[in-house]
Amino acid sequence: MTTDPRHALVHPDLVSVLALMPDLGGINEARLPELREQLKGPAPVTGPDGDVSVREISLPRPDGGQVRAFLYEPAVRSAGLLPALLNVHGGGYVLGTPGREDATMRAFVRTLGCVALSPAYRLAPEVPHPGGLDDCAAALAWLWAEADSLGIDRARIALRGVSAGGGLALGLALRTRDEGGPALCHLSLVYPMIDDRTEGAESLGQFVWTLESNRFGWDALLRGHDRANPPAFAVPARAQSVAGLPPTFIGVGSIDLFAPENLDLAGRLITAGVPVELHVYPGAYHGFVMVAGSGPAETFRRDETAALTRALAPKTRALGATTQGSTP
Repeated sequence: MTTDPRHALVHPDLVSVLALMPDLGGINEARLPELREQLKGPAPVTGPDGDVSVREISLPRPDGGQVRAFLYEPAVRSAGLLPALLNVHGGGYVLGTPGREDATMRAFVRTLGCVALSPAYRLAPEVPHPGGLDDCAAALAWLWAEADSLGIDRARIALRGVSAGGGLALGLALRTRDEGGPALCHLSLVYPMIDDRTEGAESLGQFVWTLESNRFGWDALLRGHDRANPPAFAVPARAQSVAGLPPTFIGVGSIDLFAPENLDLAGRLITAGVPVELHVYPGAYHGFVMVAGSGPAETFRRDETAALTRALAPKTRALGATTQGSTP
């Protein structure tokens, strides 16, 4: 048996499943329908399921359209207001559905005792920027507006995004900051796709999401725009300033194509005075969190859940003083 020399870079727990991971290296518009069907994941089952209840809802967009989304709530509510999590799925801006994140959302509701909202934003190239970002902004606006009816604490709303969803989440956080939108208490970015200028390296992006697929994703998202000067919030890594963003968690694998741009983001956030928690998982390629039971995936889940637990914990007063993020 011939051993692929590239496997020497991969964590031992992640080598054997490489053949089962999606191959997106040759992605193009002709293959999009096939890949979307293959990677859409099962539709979330609505209704109560033990301790989690799921509803499919339609959210209004300012242009009169609707955003399909799934709302996750504890089946039995505890006393008091609950934290909330807006989750943005991945897929290179061209693929993916909320179904890919269904199990994760249920786990967060159980573990964190939160409400979670997962929108099905519009995909490129059919709807280039700002379509997907507008849908995510509409979801956040709805979550904020309906906080009272949902029993949500507006001081404890977090935003999470995976891959391209991480790019949309970061773009939304920047847009919310600049436009005076709903306040966010935390930003969780899972190997976010944030820079259209990424060129990669021999040791990066060899598996799952390659430089070729990355170029296609950005070309699709920025179709019709000036690539040399893309519009605000489309390419978050191009933002002039990241000051004023909420405390941020970043998790990425060491052989992910996005590792350098994610580390650069962490450095910029630190320099801007934004609290950052950065984790780099040795030998982990893009999408490694899907490999349930592997060392890197389990360590990541522990790290991200711990960060979200701290961020969404009830705010308390101590010695007559208001703790960070508390309502005076």
